[in-house]
Amino acid sequence: MKYYFSVNMTYDDFLPYYQGRISTVMVMSTEGQRIQFPAMHIKKFLMPHGINGFFCMHTENNKFISLEKIQ
Repeated sequence: MKYYFSVNMTYDDFLPYYQGRISTVMVMSTEGQRIQFPAMHIKKFLMPHGINGFFCMHTENNKFISLEKIQ
């Protein structure tokens, strides 16, 4: 299964996730589905200005496979 979604978070918005105080990220897919996944999967996209972009998450049997930034 593929889920597409946008993320627009400042560095300060992501800080609680980065510090481990919040462990999951919840986003809304382009299809209107709420998707929750471990913050560690999006942490690699954190830049000094935050996390901004359009992403595609691949899952299989509701298990995380991969996350890629499309734009």
